[in-house]
Amino acid sequence: MAGRIRDEDIALVRERTSIAEVISDTVTLKSAGGGNLKGLCPFHDEKSPSFNVSPARNVWYCFGCGAGGDAIKFLMDADHLSFVESVERLAARAGLQLRYVENDQATPRARPQQGQRQRLVAAHAAAVDFYRSQLTTAGARPAREFLAQRGFDRAAAERYGCGFAPDAWDLLTKHLRQQGFSHDELVTAGLSRPSRSGTLIDRFRRRLMWPIREITGDVIGFGARKLFDDDDGPKYLNTPETPIYKKSHVLYGIDQAKREIAKQGKVVVVEGYTDVMACHLAGVPTAVATCGTAFGSDHIGVLRRLLLDTDDVAGEIIFTFDGDAAGQKAALRAFEDDQRFVGRTFIAVSPDNMDPCDLRLAKGDLAVRDLVARREPLVDFALRHLINRYDLDTVDGRVEAMRRAAPLVAKLKDREKRPEYVRKLAGDLGMEIEPVQRAVLAAASGQPAGQAAPAAARGARGAPAVDSPLSLVEREALKLAVQEPVLAGPMFDAVEASEYRHPLHVAVREAVAAAGGVAGATGGAVWVEAVRDACADLAAQALVGELAVEPLRIDGEPDPRYVSVTMARLQWGSVTGRIRDLKSKIQRINPVSDKDEYFALFGELLSLEQHARALREQAAGGL
Repeated sequence: MAGRIRDEDIALVRERTSIAEVISDTVTLKSAGGGNLKGLCPFHDEKSPSFNVSPARNVWYCFGCGAGGDAIKFLMDADHLSFVESVERLAARAGLQLRYVENDQATPRARPQQGQRQRLVAAHAAAVDFYRSQLTTAGARPAREFLAQRGFDRAAAERYGCGFAPDAWDLLTKHLRQQGFSHDELVTAGLSRPSRSGTLIDRFRRRLMWPIREITGDVIGFGARKLFDDDDGPKYLNTPETPIYKKSHVLYGIDQAKREIAKQGKVVVVEGYTDVMACHLAGVPTAVATCGTAFGSDHIGVLRRLLLDTDDVAGEIIFTFDGDAAGQKAALRAFEDDQRFVGRTFIAVSPDNMDPCDLRLAKGDLAVRDLVARREPLVDFALRHLINRYDLDTVDGRVEAMRRAAPLVAKLKDREKRPEYVRKLAGDLGMEIEPVQRAVLAAASGQPAGQAAPAAARGARGAPAVDSPLSLVEREALKLAVQEPVLAGPMFDAVEASEYRHPLHVAVREAVAAAGGVAGATGGAVWVEAVRDACADLAAQALVGELAVEPLRIDGEPDPRYVSVTMARLQWGSVTGRIRDLKSKIQRINPVSDKDEYFALFGELLSLEQHARALREQAAGGL
C-alpha cells in the first residue's frame, strides 16, 4: 500500500492546477463579471446558471445546491474519485511527481497503488493498444475492408482508435494479465468474462472495435461491430454496465466534439459510430452518438452543460434519423425530450433516407454539411408525421388528427410560439382556427387528448348531433317522404342517400329507395310498413315509426314550396361540407409543384360554390 501523499505536494497540485480548465472539461463556462465564471451545475438540474467558479481563488460554488470546493473536490464529486485518486489525476495533468510518506520517509513513487477507477481506465487503455495493433494483422482484413468501404482511411481509423478483436478465445485476457491486471479487474471492466468451464476468456472476438471515451478522453468501454456471417451475435455489441461505463451517460465522440459544441452552441446527435466519424471528417465537428441505448435525460444533462443551455444562451440540438418508420419513431420520441432543453431542437433527415455515413460515401462531404444546414424544427417534423397518419380528406380524419396533434402544440415550452403553431396546424388540417385553438387549450389545461362528447350528443362516427340544424333538416325531409309521399314526389327522390350525414337517416333514405321511392307511393299505413320492412336494422325501423307520427315543423298544411325549401336546405348543408373538405385539400397542395391537381380542384371548388349559392337562394324563406 502507498502511504499518504505529502501535504506539500497536495498544496503544489492545487497551486499548479487551473480550476477553470479542469471544470471546462465538463461544463461550459462564461464570464460572470469580476473575473468569475458561471455555468450550469453538473450536480443538479437547472435552467439558469448558478454554478460559479473563481479562478483567482481556485474554488467553485453552486448557489443552487450548495456544493463547492476546489479542483480536487470537483473531480471527487464529478467523477466519483477518492481524494487520493483526484490528486493523482491532477498531478499527472500538471506533470508533477508525487511523494508518499511511508515510515516517516518521503519517497517519490512513479506508480503508486491505484484506485479501482484508475485501474479500470488503465486496463481499457492497454486494451486499446492491443486492439489497434491487431488491426494490421492478416485476420483483420475484413475489418480494414469494412472501414475502407465506408470511406475511412488509415488516418481516420487511427484518429478514432479503431481496432480488431482477433479470432482467439483469450488473447487479450492473457495480454492484460501479463501487464498485471487481475482476474477480477478484467471481469469488472467488462473486457473478459468467465467461460462455461470457469476459465477467463475475451468478451469480444472477430469484431471491429471502437473505443468509447468519456468527456475527459479516458477510454471506459468499447463498441464492437459484427464482421462475419457465421457470427450469431448482435450486429453491435457494447461493453456491459461497469463501475465506469454507464451507457445512459455516455455519448460517443464527445471527447472530440466538446470544444466545438461549446464554441458553436450546437450539437448534432447521430445514430452510430461511423456516422460520428463521417460527420467529423465532413466538417460537422459537433456530432455525437449514443452507445447502444436511446437518447435520454442523462445525455441531455451532459449536452446542456456543454451548450450552456440557458434562457440567455439557447443552443441548437439537431437530431439526425433515418427516414424509415424506426427513424420517425425515434424522432417523435426525441420530441418528448424536447422540453428538457431550453434551446431549440431540430431534425435533419436525408431526402434519400441515408444516414450521414452513407450520404458522405454517396455524395461527398458537402452533402453531409447540407443535411445539417437543411434542418427543420423538431416540432414541425413531429406534427407533420403525426397528421399524415390520418385521412385529411374526411371530417373524421381531420378531427382525429387535430385531437392527436393538439397536445404536441400544447407542450411547446415557448408559449409565445403556441398561437403561431395553432394557426399552422389549422392550415395543415384545412380547419378553422377556433376548434384547433380550443383543442390546444384543453390539452394545455390537462384535459385528456381527444376527450369525446357523449355519443348521443355528437352522433355516431363523427356524424352531426341529433339536434343540429343539419340533422333537423334531414329528419324533416324523411318525415315528408314517410307522411306525404305524393307531395314529396320526384323532389325527394332526386336527392340521393349520399347527401345525408347522420347514419340512421342514411339507412332510412336507402329504405325509401328500396321500397320503390316516393314518386310511386300512395301513402298511408301500407307505405309506412313498406319502408319499415325495407330497413336493414332495428334502429332504422324504430325511426320510421317515429317519423310517421312526428309533426312537421310548419304551421298549416305543407305545400310543394315547403318540400323544395327543405330539400334545398338539405343539399346546401351537404354541399357546404364538401366545399370545406375541398378547401382543406387545396390548402394542403403546393400550387407550384402540383399545379395541375391544384387548378383541377380549384375549378371543382368554383363549381360547388356556384351550386351552393343557387341552393341558398332556393332555400330562402325559412322553416
